[in-house]
Amino acid sequence: MAVRQRAVTALPNLIRTLRNEQPFKLKPHHNPNHPNHNSLPSLRRAFSLYDQINLIDNVPEDQLRFQGFNDTGFTVNGTEYEGSLLCVGNLIMSWKPKKFSEITADSLSLFQIVRPIPEILIIGCGRNIQHVDPELRRFIRATGMKLEAVDSRNAASTYNILNEEGRIVAAALLPYGVSS
Repeated sequence: MAVRQRAVTALPNLIRTLRNEQPFKLKPHHNPNHPNHNSLPSLRRAFSLYDQINLIDNVPEDQLRFQGFNDTGFTVNGTEYEGSLLCVGNLIMSWKPKKFSEITADSLSLFQIVRPIPEILIIGCGRNIQHVDPELRRFIRATGMKLEAVDSRNAASTYNILNEEGRIVAAALLPYGVSS
């Protein structure tokens, strides 16, 4: 009941803020006309259900946010990263796999020691969703995480949403240009 009362109290302020807010625009990469220049969909859609129930007023500036992607990497918090990335909470690391077949228990062994254990691992498979090997699924389950394997664009967007909600989430992302 208290959550509902907070939502009812916060909703008018949220709507007022959204009406006054300027649309968010990404700074272009090197060349915004390049065919591989892509932006992730905005998490803020005016008056959408998500905005109405999202009661987080101020997301910390140091929170990891994927802002864009291209065939060879990602833009995170205004910085362009080339190659594959491994993200845990608000930490970002370069990651060795360059194609989906190189994602193994060894490449994800960090999750045997990281604490707290993320509740979900989102694997960004590149351009297309790939079938995750049963042995790799068992390894991920043994760490205590759930697994979601999607294309890298949707993996980055899902990571943004779950991380913004304050959930402990991890992402292992291949660049979008990887096709198998």
